[in-house]
Amino acid sequence: MVTFSLKPRPPFRLDLTVWALRRLPINTVDRWDGRTYRRVLALGEDVAEVAVEQTGTPRTPELRVMVSGGRTTANDRAAVAATVEKLLGIKLDIAKFHRLAGSDERLAQLVKRFAGLKPPRLGSVFEAVLNGIACQQLSLNVGILLLNRLSQKYGLSRGADHAFPRPQELACARLPDLRRLGFSGRKAEHILALSQATSSGRLNLESLSELDDASAFDRLLEIPGVGRWTGEYVLLRGLGRLDVFPADDVGSQGKVQRWRGLRERPDYDAMHRVLDLWSPYRGLIYFYLLLNQLTAKGLLTP
Repeated sequence: MVTFSLKPRPPFRLDLTVWALRRLPINTVDRWDGRTYRRVLALGEDVAEVAVEQTGTPRTPELRVMVSGGRTTANDRAAVAATVEKLLGIKLDIAKFHRLAGSDERLAQLVKRFAGLKPPRLGSVFEAVLNGIACQQLSLNVGILLLNRLSQKYGLSRGADHAFPRPQELACARLPDLRRLGFSGRKAEHILALSQATSSGRLNLESLSELDDASAFDRLLEIPGVGRWTGEYVLLRGLGRLDVFPADDVGSQGKVQRWRGLRERPDYDAMHRVLDLWSPYRGLIYFYLLLNQLTAKGLLTP
C-alpha cells in the first residue's frame, strides 16, 4: 500500500463532499462507510483501490490517501492525486460564494449548515455523460442501480468492487446485454455509440474543458442522447462549471420550491429567475440543496 497526504483548501468536510458525489447509499462506485471514502480506479491496464480519510479538522483539513493494488508508480500516484483532487474539489476556493450567500438569509443558513462542502466532480466527462443518460426520465434510485450494474459487468474489478467502465471497456458491449441490465433500447444504443466514438478517438469529451460554458453545452447537444438537462448536468458534474444548475430536473425544482417557500414548483424559466441572483455560483446551490434533502432522510449530519 502507498500512502500520501493531500491538503484541501479550508474549510473542508470529507463526509459532506462524498455524499454530494455519491448521491445515494446504494452507489457501489463511490463508497462511504462513515469514515473512509473508497473508489476503484483503473490505472492503465492495472487497477487499484483508493481509500481517503480526513485526518485534520474542517478548518485545518488534511486527507490521508491510501492506494492498494496495481504497480502504483510515481506516475500512478500523481494520477491518483489528480483524480482525488477533482472528485472531491479539494483545491477549489469558494470563499466569494460564501460572501455572496450572506446577502440572503435562507441561502446563508443553508451554506452555514453545510460548511465544509466542496463541489465534487465525477471521474471523467465520459462518466458524467453516462450518468446523465442513465438517469434520464427515471428516479435517481433507478438510475444509480443501472450505473451499478454497468460497472459490475464492464468495469475493471479489485476483489468484489469495480471501477466505473471506461470507453474501451464499453465499446465492445452488445446491445442485448445492455438491455438485460435494464437500459431501454434507445439508451443502450446511445451508450454503445458514445463508447465507440470516444474509444476510437472520434469524440474527445475531455477537450470540452477548453471551451466556455455555452460552446461546451452546444457540443454536448450534438451527442445522441444528450438534451438540455443532460448537457447542463455534464457541465456541472463532469466539467465543474459552478454557474450551471440543471434547471430541468424535476427533483431539483421541488427542492427549490421547498427552500424558497414557493406556491408552485418552478419551471425552467422560473428556476433561473430564482437562481440568477447568485450567478456565477448557481451550480453550487444544487449541491447544498442535495445535502439538505439527504439530511432530511437521515443519511448525514450537517
